Amino acid sequence: MRTLVLLLALAAGARAAAAQRPADPRVDSLLVEIRALKARLDSLQGRDTASGALAQLRARARAAAGGTERGDTARQVAGARNLNQLNPEISVTGDLRGALQTEGAQRESFEAREFEFAFQAALDPYSHTKIFAAIEEGEIDIEEAYFYYTGLPGRLRLDVGRYRQQLGELNRWHLHAVPEAEYPLALLTYAGEEGLIGTGFSAYWHTSGLGTHELWGQVTLGDNEGLFEAGDRPAYLVHLNNFWQVTRATYMQIGATGVYGTNPDEGLKTRLGSLDVRFTWRPPARAKYREWNLRGELLAIEKERAGAGDVRYGWYVGTNYKLGQRWVAGARYDYVEAPEGPFAIVRQVVPSLTFWQSEWVKLHAEWQHRREAGVTENLIVLQAVWSIGPHKHEIY
Repeated sequence: MRTLVLLLALAAGARAAAAQRPADPRVDSLLVEIRALKARLDSLQGRDTASGALAQLRARARAAAGGTERGDTARQVAGARNLNQLNPEISVTGDLRGALQTEGAQRESFEAREFEFAFQAALDPYSHTKIFAAIEEGEIDIEEAYFYYTGLPGRLRLDVGRYRQQLGELNRWHLHAVPEAEYPLALLTYAGEEGLIGTGFSAYWHTSGLGTHELWGQVTLGDNEGLFEAGDRPAYLVHLNNFWQVTRATYMQIGATGVYGTNPDEGLKTRLGSLDVRFTWRPPARAKYREWNLRGELLAIEKERAGAGDVRYGWYVGTNYKLGQRWVAGARYDYVEAPEGPFAIVRQVVPSLTFWQSEWVKLHAEWQHRREAGVTENLIVLQAVWSIGPHKHEIY
């Protein structure tokens, strides 16, 4: 308002001066500018009035809705995010295999070994879950379904459910992720085709100092057919793993496992011990193109009946070398003794070659040369593994 009064006073003074003096072009120009400023001021005041009215209408609408515009928007955004959080991470892995037997009648051909569905999600701020279901030969098999607590005191982690147990190194891996097309013969012979899987509780603890040291304690239902002959008593497993970085490019791991379980219905007590070793060379500047792994495991099993039983042994040594970004060459030697009964030995050599088309597609070929009871068998295996989803070829 002060500005308006000042402008009006200047205009009145200008008119009086014009009446007293002869016409001056500069005075006329000043009067034109003053009129333009007055018109602009009137326009701005009209806008302020309209804006104030609009603000009042908005305030009344917010009051009638019982909230604020900002809060409503925040709730809408949070609601959309919460809907997304309800969906787990889903991955699917396919494993197609073909086999050609060079002697005798053909026993195997191309088959869909399995299609694995993986579901992973955070349940709440304290726990997560993983579920792996596989379709094999037209049937659905729940390989793993467990949830686990993280952030517990004392560096503890607790798993509850059904999971692949921490026997050695490769038993924990899913089948499509092992270096060869099958688990080592010793693991297949002693723990069965699927390896050692249990339902129960698992506690994990780790510490570091001169290396990293991990300890697992697991209590599960002893229903494994190979070890406990489908018993229904608790089985116990303890696994200690030690990891060291020797140099910037070399790593070493040594683990030890003990398993014990009973089946009174069969008069059976089973003890299984394992010692596993792995050496890895991975140069930091060339890790994408060069890597060498050497691993081995020794297993000893005793199946005691009526207070008597023999200790039998099985072991393997395997290596793989990355030839380039996509090619990996490998070989494994297997030795296994029958877990009980008449003494028998099976030996096997498995050279292999793997081509990683991308991180989603793996093509694998291997030759299985097996000798048992004086009989030699040769099998050529071709494998294609592909995966979709956020977890590509998850090891475990």
